[in-house]
Amino acid sequence: MKSYVLKGIGLGVFIILLSLIAMYLGLAYYYADGFSYNTWINGVYCTGKSVNEVNDELLKQFDYKGLTIIDGDGKSYAILPEEVAFSFDFNDALNIYLERQNPYLWIDNLTGNTGEKSIEPVIEYDEAVFEEKVGRFAFFHEGVTERGIVEIRKGEQGYYLIDGCSQILNVEKTKTLIREAFEEGEDQIDLMEAGCYEDLPMTEEMKQNLAIWEKIKVYQDCGIVYQFGEEKVPVDAGVVCNFIMTDENGNFVLDDMGNLCTDEEKVYEFVDQLSDEYDTVGKTRQFQATRGEIVTVEGGIYGNQIDRDAEKEYLLQAFLENRREVHEPAYLQMARNQGKDDIGNTYIEVDMTNQMMYYYENGELKIETPVVTGNTSLRRGTPTGTNYVYNKQRNRVLRGADYESPVKYWIPVKGAIGIHDASWRSTYGGEIYKTNGSHGCINTPLDKVSELYDMVEIGTPCIMFY
Repeated sequence: MKSYVLKGIGLGVFIILLSLIAMYLGLAYYYADGFSYNTWINGVYCTGKSVNEVNDELLKQFDYKGLTIIDGDGKSYAILPEEVAFSFDFNDALNIYLERQNPYLWIDNLTGNTGEKSIEPVIEYDEAVFEEKVGRFAFFHEGVTERGIVEIRKGEQGYYLIDGCSQILNVEKTKTLIREAFEEGEDQIDLMEAGCYEDLPMTEEMKQNLAIWEKIKVYQDCGIVYQFGEEKVPVDAGVVCNFIMTDENGNFVLDDMGNLCTDEEKVYEFVDQLSDEYDTVGKTRQFQATRGEIVTVEGGIYGNQIDRDAEKEYLLQAFLENRREVHEPAYLQMARNQGKDDIGNTYIEVDMTNQMMYYYENGELKIETPVVTGNTSLRRGTPTGTNYVYNKQRNRVLRGADYESPVKYWIPVKGAIGIHDASWRSTYGGEIYKTNGSHGCINTPLDKVSELYDMVEIGTPCIMFY
C-alpha cells in the first residue's frame, strides 16, 4: 500500500515539475519574439510587445519642442525641429536590446530584476540647414570687428567702451555645444553658464583704457537737469563728454590724483548754447492769429533772458560737486512762462491790419474790440513785436512834442507805446489808422479798455502784428 502511495506522490511531483518546465519553456519561446516579463523601457511597459509596438509608444511620449539658446545678453534664439527636418526613432536601440535579451532568463525579472531600462533614440536632421540657421544667430556676429580691441570712443551719447577682450564668445566651442544639446534633445542651453564666453589676453595699454573708462563712467553720470517751464533738459553723457579735457592728441588729461580734468571753457560754451536756445527776448515767433492764419512776429521786448554769468558759475560748481538736482536757471528777464512757448494761453493780440484787439485768458476769448493804431501815412505806425504789459495806471496825461492827452486807463506795453482810451474818438477800426491814426499807441473804446484794465495782469504778453 505504501509503495503505491509513494509512486503516486512521485508521479505527481514529476507531473508538476514537467508542467513547470513546460511553462518555463513556453514563456521563453513566447518572449523570444518580444520583450521579457516585467520589462520597462523609458517608462513604457514592454512585456510581450514587439519592437514596432514599443517604438510606437515611445514615439508618442517623445515630444521634442526644440532647443532655446540664451546668449550673454539674455537674448533668446530658437531652433525648431520642423525647421531642420528633425526626426527620431527608437527601433535600432530596441532591436539591440532585444537581441541581447535571453528569453530563457525571463525568470530573473520575477525574482527582483525589474528590467527597467533607458534608451536614446536615433536622431536625424538636415545638418546643412541646421548649420546655416545657427550661423545666422546674432551673437556670432556681434563685436566681431572689435575682437581683440579695447578702445574708448566718442558718440552722440557720450564716450563709450569697445571691449573686445572681456567675455568674448568662443565660436567653435559654442557651435559644438549647440549641436550636442540639440542632438541630445535638450530644451535649453545658457551660453554664459556653459562657459562659452572667455577673456582674451590684454596689453598694458588695453588695461589702462579700461581703468580710464571706469573714471569716465563716473564722470558722465551727471544728475543735473535744467527746467524750462514744462520742459526738462538733462545734462547727460552726451553733454558732459565735452567737458572732459583732452590734449592736442586727443588723450585724456589727468590731474595729480589721477582724476579726469574738466575743461571749464566747454562748460561755459554749453551754457551759451543753452541760453541761445531758450532765450526768447527779441526772437521771431510763429503765432496763430485769431484771423485764422499763422503770422510771423519779429522783435519785441517780451521773453526770457538767462543770466549767463550766473549759470556758468552754477553749472561748473554743481558739476564738480556731483550734485543731482533739477535746476531752474537764473534770469536777467523772465517772461510770464518759461520754455520755448513763453506766450502761453493768456495774452493780448493786436491785429493792426484788421484793426482789432483781442484778450485771451486761459485760452478763452474775453475781449474783442476794434481799435485805432498808429498813423501809417505819417510814419507813426505802431511797431510790431511780442511785448508785454509792464505797468497799469489810472487818469494819466500822455504828453508828446505836439500833444497832451488825458486818459482814464493807461496800459503801456513797450516804452511809450501802450493801450489807452481815446475820448476824442467816436469810431474805431476800419482804415482810420492809415490817415488819422495815433502817435503809435493803441486807441481803444473806453468800455473795452476799462474791462481790459481790470482783467489783465502785469507781465501779460502783447503780440502786435500786421
